[in-house]
Amino acid sequence: MTKDKDFKRLVRTRMTETGENFTTARTALLAANQNASQSAEATSESTIDPQIDRFRAKTLRTFMPNGRITAIPTKRRALVLILIEVLASLDPDRVYDEKQLNGILGEFHPDFALLRRELIDYRLLERNAHTGEYWVNPNPPIHTGSQAQEMAGLEVFLR
Repeated sequence: MTKDKDFKRLVRTRMTETGENFTTARTALLAANQNASQSAEATSESTIDPQIDRFRAKTLRTFMPNGRITAIPTKRRALVLILIEVLASLDPDRVYDEKQLNGILGEFHPDFALLRRELIDYRLLERNAHTGEYWVNPNPPIHTGSQAQEMAGLEVFLR
């Protein structure tokens, strides 16, 4: 549950207006907020929230000081940011076989399998299980639930 009192107030207001339960109202508000931020990004050059920018700088300084991952973050939000940084090294117009992808991810951290699984779980990478091919998801998905909270504000760093 969120600790943001203003957001809780908005959720409760929506619950009163629509008769929805807390989870449904919260999900709808998060989706509306994400859609609004995506449309704002599309209409103008996106500006990065200073708080998000500070979080990014601190996370990269802590976990990727020299361009390689020194430790896998345990906090999911920091992990998502690291995954986005790793994703930036992949060519969005290329299809990789598993060995090629493992080689690239292995340059960042020895546990390339964890990075690959997390990129797939967040749908930042797509894969064909039959052929073992991987590619950057050209249409980053709209996340829901806990993934939406972990990704909030970090979408600006996706291509």
